[in-house]
Amino acid sequence: MAIAAAAPLENSRQIANIAAAAWAKEATAAERADARKLKSAASLRPILPSALPDAEDRSLSENPDRGFA
Repeated sequence: MAIAAAAPLENSRQIANIAAAAWAKEATAAERADARKLKSAASLRPILPSALPDAEDRSLSENPDRGFA
């Protein structure tokens, strides 16, 4: 808005003020969208497993008594 106030012509000031207001609305919308994404990602975190199973876990093998082929 400081650039708009410093514009030498009234028409230029009006256009710059309108553009500044539009950019402010876009920034607000982008911040809200980012907040929604973070909130949805945070809500999915408890559903995901905390760690992958150990590679040596015999219960994942087709033949747990013999280990991996």
